[in-house]
Amino acid sequence: MPKSLYVDPAKTLAPGKITFEDIPVNVYNKTIEDEKANFSDADFIRIFRDIAVLREFETMLSLVKTQGSYNGINIEYPGPAHLSLGQEAAAVGEAYLLDIDDFIFGSHRSHSEILAKSLSAIYKLSDDELMKIMESFKDGKVLRTVEKMSKPDSVKELAIQFILYGTLTEVFARENGLQNGMGGSMHAFFLPFGVYPNNAIVGGSACISTGAALYKKCNKKKGIVVCNSGDGSLGCGPVWEALNFASMEQFTKLWEDGKNGGMPIIFNFFNNSYGMGGQTRGETMAYDMLARIGAGISPTQLHAERVNGFNPLAVIDVYRRKKQLVENGEGPVLLDVLTYRFSGHSTSDQNAYRSKEEIDAWKEIDPIVTYRKALTDAGIAPDASFEDILNETKDRMTRICSWAADTEVSPYADFDADPYFVEKTMFSNQKVVKFDDREPEALTAKEDCPTYKKIKDKIRTATFDGKPTPKLRMYNIRDALSETILDKFYEDPTMISYGEDVRDWGGAYAVYRGMSESIPYSRLFNAPISESAIVSSGVGYAICGGRALIEIMYADFIGRAGDEIFNQLSKWQSMSAGILKMPVVVRVSVGSKYGAQHSQDWTSLCAHIPGLKVCFPATPWEAKGLMRSALNGTDPVIFFESQRIYDKGEEFREGGVPEEDYEITIGDTNVVKTGDDITIITVGATLYKAVDAAKELSEKYGMNAEIINLHSLVPLDYTKIVESVKKTGKVVLASDACARGSFLNDVARNITELCFDYLDAPPAVVGAQNWITPPHEFDAKFFPQASWILDAINEKIIPLKGHVPTVSFTPVEQMRKAKLGV
Repeated sequence: MPKSLYVDPAKTLAPGKITFEDIPVNVYNKTIEDEKANFSDADFIRIFRDIAVLREFETMLSLVKTQGSYNGINIEYPGPAHLSLGQEAAAVGEAYLLDIDDFIFGSHRSHSEILAKSLSAIYKLSDDELMKIMESFKDGKVLRTVEKMSKPDSVKELAIQFILYGTLTEVFARENGLQNGMGGSMHAFFLPFGVYPNNAIVGGSACISTGAALYKKCNKKKGIVVCNSGDGSLGCGPVWEALNFASMEQFTKLWEDGKNGGMPIIFNFFNNSYGMGGQTRGETMAYDMLARIGAGISPTQLHAERVNGFNPLAVIDVYRRKKQLVENGEGPVLLDVLTYRFSGHSTSDQNAYRSKEEIDAWKEIDPIVTYRKALTDAGIAPDASFEDILNETKDRMTRICSWAADTEVSPYADFDADPYFVEKTMFSNQKVVKFDDREPEALTAKEDCPTYKKIKDKIRTATFDGKPTPKLRMYNIRDALSETILDKFYEDPTMISYGEDVRDWGGAYAVYRGMSESIPYSRLFNAPISESAIVSSGVGYAICGGRALIEIMYADFIGRAGDEIFNQLSKWQSMSAGILKMPVVVRVSVGSKYGAQHSQDWTSLCAHIPGLKVCFPATPWEAKGLMRSALNGTDPVIFFESQRIYDKGEEFREGGVPEEDYEITIGDTNVVKTGDDITIITVGATLYKAVDAAKELSEKYGMNAEIINLHSLVPLDYTKIVESVKKTGKVVLASDACARGSFLNDVARNITELCFDYLDAPPAVVGAQNWITPPHEFDAKFFPQASWILDAINEKIIPLKGHVPTVSFTPVEQMRKAKLGV
């Protein structure tokens, strides 16, 4: 789209060929003697110790899961245990050169990555730094427990016990866990050591990691990001979206000086040859060698390399080289790290898909044996010293397991004493106007932005001097959104916004039009057609401390980001026990005119998912105040906008839309018309159908309707609703969502329970037909009309004298539709 990138037909159609560079495969061939220039004897031994610590942790979990005991400690643990027995050397090699400014993200099989990165951090941090971290984490609760149970001889040993205990109690779902036991085995993390969330969804960390790298890039933060995933994850679309998103050419060709250059991320695939039970090479994948993938993503081939992960020194060597590339702005990088898991996918796996001979062959080259022998042969230390390390490691793990198993020392969260334990972490409900005090980067002053100039002199009411305000002069819903977003760009330096065609095009519905003149590329940019990457990168960006405003062009495309919205965006605040915040606003446009795959109202889908706030403004006053609240907040907001009403001016608010900033509390309701005879509750564009219906009720039937618009679906304060229904005794609810499964059915149920003694009839719900959305020419047959609202009132609530129904709301019709599933 940018005019600076001229698509030259002569060059585009010129003959030629695409060439590739060789991708290195297992090229490391150094001996211990060769590596003495890079490692001291103590370094070599520490690498072995770290491998041993990881191995014993996984061995302990394996025994707990399969036998219910470890070294005489009996414990029942019913949760998941996806073990990385055999993969420890690769994790230790990866973590060796990383520091706390380098962030790692992982998968469901990431215990070893958590511990390896933590052990690396413990070695690099001073005693004072370690004590400060442990004292401040959860007000020192975890530290106090470890200190009470043990008297280690050094701060570093104390820190090792701290992270082992915190991780294990998290696995065991105990309150002393890193996330109070709410994350568990597959979601544990520890931010102070640069260990960021692991993910139970295969490939789920790919786009989140990309967002973390985006945060570092956009905010000039130190360090790199490592995305850990398995070879099986390359069967997942979001992983490919992440690889492409992280490699977009605009980073080097279009972004401004100081922000241009490649993304600071390494995609590290721990390739153990299996995706659960499916063998990737030769069966479920097409790549033959995973590293080949890099050649299909970018001209740099992602600097791809295939490395022997059974040799920790080989992994350290490749990280030494690739980390420097990434730090120099030449990322991203793809690493195919060969390893093998001796255990099954999980402890219930019987290994029916592979032979004992294969497992035994890999065990013969187990790094804990071969690396030990190499060190002994090179004279680094006598073999007995390694046996001592193994014994010390086992003794430590036994003590920590005994503490974690003891419910007196490590209790579960007490849901009886605090039934709101989880509820309190679903939303953070904080107001943070800006996440950094630095000056926001912009190309011009706000007052010189074309968007600002276009809006500033508009008339902020739908009528002016008793006449309808001319369309070109009227401040509308689009302007309300644009004004608020532009203000936030100049207020919060961490805020970035992206989606499909948001820059030069101005967004599909012109909300960003004119902003590209004033907002640099690094803060407002076009994303690929990759809804999964768009949403999930926003998650990663927010986890790291920034604010993301992202756009999904149509509500129908929510399905392309289903996991990212429903499993990632919504859950991380609570799975982290409130440690993480999620200041992400997802703008979603509800379509019109474009048929079955571009015109659906999916508000009910989002309202069903715990952890999401859901807004749907229908007036300019609502749009400005709600967007302001969403962009000042710390919670994920799905912000629906109707294409039918972007041009609507403010028809209901006396005085129109204020020029100054204001917030509308998300969860409040908007009484747009008062009345005494019946309550009409609306969501979205049906507000305007309800206004027409209320007019007809008044003129033809002498009924004065009260109209309440639900600009917020989640949360929802029922105070005004209950007051209205108690006053009128009658209520009809209408939205453009299909009637079956509509959020309004939930509202109707709550009204029935809260106002039962005041109701003259059950609430009536009016929604779209339970069909595909037909072409625009048939809108009146599919979406609720003013006449449908009257039909529902006439049939279900109170007969309207002389009314001739246009659609049937009779019980017979209701049962017929339910029986047919329509």
